[in-house]
Amino acid sequence: VMRLATERRTQSRARRWRVVLTVSTAILIGCAADIMLAVTGDSRSQTISAAVGQEIDVTLGNVGPALYVSPPLMSSAVAEYLGVDVVPPFAPGGPTQRFRFKAVGAGQALVEFRRTLGDSVVSVVRDTFQVR
Repeated sequence: VMRLATERRTQSRARRWRVVLTVSTAILIGCAADIMLAVTGDSRSQTISAAVGQEIDVTLGNVGPALYVSPPLMSSAVAEYLGVDVVPPFAPGGPTQRFRFKAVGAGQALVEFRRTLGDSVVSVVRDTFQVR
């Protein structure tokens, strides 16, 4: 009878720990999708990996009066375009722009940031978003 009671307590504790570990793991996985991924482009093309639900911020600097066009061109809908902001510090050489996206589906998208002055394209940054 004592052995049976001890086994039941041990099984009950083990069951509680499994529940705690399962819930903790689910919370950690859920929170990981909410983490923002900030990338400084420095006018170089790159590949950016993100999880579905994660926000992606791409910051690009400018020199002179040219600006990156908003919205950028996207080859697929794996990321939703949220907007663009001019961010400090405000340099006299040209504004720094932060483009915001949210990863909404697994897959890949080519994102083209075109920097223009008037009707002329001055430069292009091509990033690849890989969403998992």
